[in-house]
Amino acid sequence: MDGDFSTSFVRRNEGRHYPALVLNADYRPLSYLPLSLWTWQEAVKAAWLERVDIIAEYEAEVHAPSLSMRIPSVVVLKDYVKPAPHAAFTRFNLFLRDEFTCQYCGARHDLTFDHVVPRSRGGRTTWENVVAACSRCNLKKGAQTLAQSGMKLRRAPRRPTGEELRNMGRKFPPNHLHESWLDFLYWDVELEA
Repeated sequence: MDGDFSTSFVRRNEGRHYPALVLNADYRPLSYLPLSLWTWQEAVKAAWLERVDIIAEYEAEVHAPSLSMRIPSVVVLKDYVKPAPHAAFTRFNLFLRDEFTCQYCGARHDLTFDHVVPRSRGGRTTWENVVAACSRCNLKKGAQTLAQSGMKLRRAPRRPTGEELRNMGRKFPPNHLHESWLDFLYWDVELEA
């Protein structure tokens, strides 16, 4: 049987390629990393419920029996959502704080995390005691202190604020940025003289 025939009845979900950038009421993204995106369905529903204003659209349209509209590409919330003052202590946020860089050698690959004061010596799993480390450095340091291992930190670990992490996320743009988003992602960046 012809391969084209067997796949000709499969519906392709073209809509999945139309994410909407979600901006807070102050026209800043809710988050930069991961970038605050909704599926086109979520954006259409929020617009229908009048929770957002649509400020940019794709050329593509969606159709319902009583409605036809262009798919939103940028939406802004009508009500301001206050960002969290403190960042959650997660592996991703730890790597983001450390700019996806080993805090011992500067490598940007094969990352894991390391307890500066080893857990076997009473070290706790906190922002102030855990750093991003490549596997090689993590193995080299092992259960030793910094002095015992002869290793030095590039930057002392500390708890970041939510705003610091959001700003750090701006340094790592996602692989896909729709042209309609660009005016809203970097408008608050300080201009160079």
